[in-house]
Amino acid sequence: MADKDEYVKVLDFLEHGRSNDRDERVAQVIGTENYTLLEVVMREEERPKGGEKLYIGEGDRDKVEFIKQRISHDDLTNSAQAELKYVLKALIKENEDDFVEFFNTATPVTPRRHAFELLPGIGSKHMQKLIDERESGDFESFEDIEERVPSVPDPAETIQERIVQEMKGETKHKLLLS
Repeated sequence: MADKDEYVKVLDFLEHGRSNDRDERVAQVIGTENYTLLEVVMREEERPKGGEKLYIGEGDRDKVEFIKQRISHDDLTNSAQAELKYVLKALIKENEDDFVEFFNTATPVTPRRHAFELLPGIGSKHMQKLIDERESGDFESFEDIEERVPSVPDPAETIQERIVQEMKGETKHKLLLS
């Protein structure tokens, strides 16, 4: 993973800015690689829609004037929080190979807890089934995980829930966000 995201997806657009900063037209966005939450100031003529992909990397940015600040989950508007689950679900599908790799390489995070057990809905029985099954060969996709370990909760939804928990600061260990 890169340190900085080059692209983001729009969660909410505040044409008149936030209540404490009314002069800036900001969009609340999520990075497409690191899932960083940011506020970006939009160029005057731009009115991005939820889920729209924007370039924020080095050099000329066609729609974004500048990156204003990194924000926390608590800073998101209600609309942005609602949009987050849809945008995150799409990003997880787009990056499925990275998350399947997590299932193929996850290890214990402490002497008593495996990374699998830190995922929502996965306890020691699911953890053992996942470990046993991956010993017979790497998982190829979310569908493969579901077929080989049918009792495990939907892997994409599990990943999504864990990312949101990490964004909210509800976790001790960072598994998916840097």
